Amino acid sequence: MGEIRNFRSGNQDGPPPHGPMPRRLAAIIVGDIASYSRLMQADEEGTHTRVKRIERDLITPSIIEHHGSLVKTTGDGFIAIFDSPVEAVRCSIVIQQNLIGRNASLPKHSRIEYRIGVNLGDVIVEPDDIYGDGVNIATRIEGIAEPGQVYISGAIYEQIKHKVVCGYESLGDRKVKNITDPVRVYRVLPDADAVGRTRSRRENALIFFLGITLMVMAAGVLWYLLAQPPGKVGEQAAAPSASPTVSPAVSPTPSPIVSPAASPSPQPSPREAATPTPQPSPTLASPPSPSPAPSPSAMAVHEPEMIAIRGGSFAMGSNDDPTERPVHQVSIKPFSIGKYPVTVQEWNECATAKACSFTASGKDDAPVSNVSWTDAQQYAAWLAQATKKSYRLPSEAEWEYAARGGTQTKYWWGDKLQPGMAGCKDCGEIAAEQPAKVGSFKPNPFGLYDMGGGVDQWVADCWHRTYQGAPADGSAWISGDCPSHVLRSGSWKNDSRYVRPSNRDGYDTNVRYPTHGFRVALSP
Repeated sequence: MGEIRNFRSGNQDGPPPHGPMPRRLAAIIVGDIASYSRLMQADEEGTHTRVKRIERDLITPSIIEHHGSLVKTTGDGFIAIFDSPVEAVRCSIVIQQNLIGRNASLPKHSRIEYRIGVNLGDVIVEPDDIYGDGVNIATRIEGIAEPGQVYISGAIYEQIKHKVVCGYESLGDRKVKNITDPVRVYRVLPDADAVGRTRSRRENALIFFLGITLMVMAAGVLWYLLAQPPGKVGEQAAAPSASPTVSPAVSPTPSPIVSPAASPSPQPSPREAATPTPQPSPTLASPPSPSPAPSPSAMAVHEPEMIAIRGGSFAMGSNDDPTERPVHQVSIKPFSIGKYPVTVQEWNECATAKACSFTASGKDDAPVSNVSWTDAQQYAAWLAQATKKSYRLPSEAEWEYAARGGTQTKYWWGDKLQPGMAGCKDCGEIAAEQPAKVGSFKPNPFGLYDMGGGVDQWVADCWHRTYQGAPADGSAWISGDCPSHVLRSGSWKNDSRYVRPSNRDGYDTNVRYPTHGFRVALSP
């Protein structure tokens, strides 16, 4: 878990709500199993059974006992909401302490350990879900927590610091993407021994660094003394007596004795000495007048490399997840789609033209990320205007048709996960800290790269919880002013379940997230 994008907003299947959606201040717990993918690969059925037993026997009863509500379980984690920050933290500690007992007799590689993040914030509440910055921050705190630990935000700490019998270790302010202000994070130390170990560790570190500093200073002084030529120190000591002595009665008017030392007159030419020091003329000092910014159509635009896709029909969806049902036949008209996701370099051309709202960071050949659906639409609109071509976001049906590459298997390369075929959390031996550059993995049969993993990819469709009522002609499923849109592909931070061509998720239209990117399509 640990992905904010799991919090889906809106209910497109029912009647629209009347009035604003309810908001409330709440304490949010987000829990996630560390190394879940590794555990599932080692023993899929056994791990699933153990996780369900923990949810049934420990997590759900603990939440109820502490007057909270379980919002959802996510396979490898859970989300819960509480009225009381104190009860939320107590519940988190109870869960972790009980898991320590359960894991005591197990080898380390077989233990089920949760990371837990707790935050106090304003959330939007729906009958079966919650979302908002309060949830987002809790999720990101959980993402940096160590297995078996409870990390809390500064907002929670201020509410519980004198009410819960435990210690706290400040981890400082953490800059969290998409959140304006840094978030102060604390690690909960539920027992006195942990508090003592933390204090001792801090004191030992302070003594160590102080000792190192003194040794460096002493070594510097010794090196300086040894590096001086013989007699140099004696000359420096005698130098003050050899310098001219100025009488205390000397007038403050500058004396000819000191003027030669103050201004070396032999260097300037007579003309320079006779001419007052000129200020640079306006012509030389002022840079050339900036020319008007070129219009998008006048700029040289590097268009994304496109792959032409012939039309056809295919079975869209799968039975692997309720959101991917029902499987239905869809006809696709010919179109073109980006060979790669849009890169940082391509995005920044739009930003330079003042048509996209921010300048992306990262290497030029990396996929642009941390973009909202609205941002992606801005880029597509700018590219269409600059090139006079009908660039746009692909529809969800077009994206899946292209991602499958003419196959109907679980992944485009077959039904079994193969290491090194996609960029995801468990798709290789080492989990990446950022997405690989575009084109780092093999292309699918249509010649398209990164159609699974890398970055999540926005499509044009509004988010619907199922395919019931979806169009069969391959067009985008748009229903007025929808608050969330569809994401495809999965990202480098997801496990392999998300890189299936049929996988789909929804996320808020105007909210950026670090794993979200996109690619463009082109109508003939």
